[in-house]
Amino acid sequence: MSTKYAIGVDYGTESGRAVLVSLTNGEEVADHVTPYRHGVIDKRLPGTDVKLGHEWALQHPGDYIEVLEESIPSVIDASGVDAEDIIGLGIDFTACTMLPIDEAGSPLSFSDLWSNNPHGWVKLWKHHAAQDKANQLNRIAEQRGEEFLKRYGGKISSEWMIAKIWQILEEAPEIYDAADQFIEATDWVISQLTGNLLRNSCTAGYKSIWHKKNGYPSKDFFRSLDPRLEDLTDTKLRGEVVPLGTKAGGITKEMAKRIGLYEGTPVAVGNVDAHASVAALGVTSPGKMIMTMGTSICHLLLGDEEKYIEGMCGVVEDGIIPGLYGYEAGQSAVGDIFAWYIAHGVPSYVNYAANKQGLDVHQYLEQKASEYLPGETGLLVLDWWNGNRSVLVDTELSGLLIGATLQTKPEEIYRALIESTAFGTRKIVEAFHHNGVPVEELYVCGGLPQRNKLLMQIYADVTNRRINIADSKQTPALGAAMFGAIAAGSERGGFDNVVEAAEKMARIKEETIEPIPAHVEIYEELYKEYSTLHDYFGRGENQVMKKLKALRSPANARKGQLLC
Repeated sequence: MSTKYAIGVDYGTESGRAVLVSLTNGEEVADHVTPYRHGVIDKRLPGTDVKLGHEWALQHPGDYIEVLEESIPSVIDASGVDAEDIIGLGIDFTACTMLPIDEAGSPLSFSDLWSNNPHGWVKLWKHHAAQDKANQLNRIAEQRGEEFLKRYGGKISSEWMIAKIWQILEEAPEIYDAADQFIEATDWVISQLTGNLLRNSCTAGYKSIWHKKNGYPSKDFFRSLDPRLEDLTDTKLRGEVVPLGTKAGGITKEMAKRIGLYEGTPVAVGNVDAHASVAALGVTSPGKMIMTMGTSICHLLLGDEEKYIEGMCGVVEDGIIPGLYGYEAGQSAVGDIFAWYIAHGVPSYVNYAANKQGLDVHQYLEQKASEYLPGETGLLVLDWWNGNRSVLVDTELSGLLIGATLQTKPEEIYRALIESTAFGTRKIVEAFHHNGVPVEELYVCGGLPQRNKLLMQIYADVTNRRINIADSKQTPALGAAMFGAIAAGSERGGFDNVVEAAEKMARIKEETIEPIPAHVEIYEELYKEYSTLHDYFGRGENQVMKKLKALRSPANARKGQLLC
């Protein structure tokens, strides 16, 4: 029997990537990236003079289809694999990336009637212009004592589905009325491939306040937001919600011609990028925390039962692995903190020294920072340069560096910044571990673990846990391909469940990062001090960070100019 393959398509913020994967061992045979033709639309609508407001972030849905048309034929050609041996397709996406569609399933932005209205376009995950609606939603839900808030750490995000829909209703009721449904982009792409529109349990649970047993919040709750939203879940959010790995259908005849696969090739329901990585790391049981590490960190964990944990972003049954509860938490800045420091805080002599050694500045500072032992810098940092997502859920907090002197060196600050993000992760680990959702070891993927050994050692030492590192640089796409193989099933050469798929296709490096006992001991002392600062500035005893932020507001800035 010939080797069988599956394709995973990873839709990011700026581009989409297709990866062709062997079902025998998870080998990534070929990959291809297609940049989005229209990129992130945040200034004006393409081809128009229609300007976008502050915090808007849109996309062109046609770009997503172009990824399929460009990248899938490219990986088939590059690999030399017969399309007949490609038995499944899966995708993952940023979320909540959502759009309004008409009765035919076509985006409203494709219509001449609505193409000049920004609310007819895809709202990208980082569209934050619905913050006012999110604030109102949270206030009303809290006043009403809505139980669902506990599943999301006490707050619903402006990035999520309901806040974005409410913004559309408020600012463009004509778009709200014209929309037959509001759907996640990951579900829309699957509908274009198969002709079937299904909602996946991952995005429904984490981004749309859906619960497997209780469904969506009550009609009474939606009426309390706005009477026009009362029937939202029966109308514009209607549709079956199905577990990950479910077969959405087969590729249609038309799409088969356009992307080079056979008609009827099984397609899995949509998934989310970070969540798809869990299966790709071979994690299919509780006790193992997965961290997708890049500009920020998404922390994912499996459990046998539903528990409410402080600061978590959500808990969803079947949300990551069918049959288990998936927990999500996060840090809103990690790699972004290091990048900020290098861009704005590093003196010119560091750049000169790095260039002289043929290193980039990150590599140079990592090398220099590695020469220090824990505690040797005399510095301690709070990692809130972009607010705190978990466990405090407070975007108004800001960063803090303490212990600096005239002798402090750039590499010492760099190391302290790394340590601070590790302390932040430990806060999240302990929030779960001490409240009935065990965390015994860590699994990591993303760009940072592949590039920064010091970072990984510090995380192991601070958390006192073994770290396993992904052996794939395309972990979300690998996970998406695995779910495509599950959709195909064993009768076509695929798998019948995620455990079987993980045994064959998941890839982690043999080498693990072990905590160093002497370092663990010192970091235990530093973490106590971090926790003191964390609670002092983060739990209301000292509001200086929020006062400083308030003084920076445009109104206060203008007031200061007038006084001058």
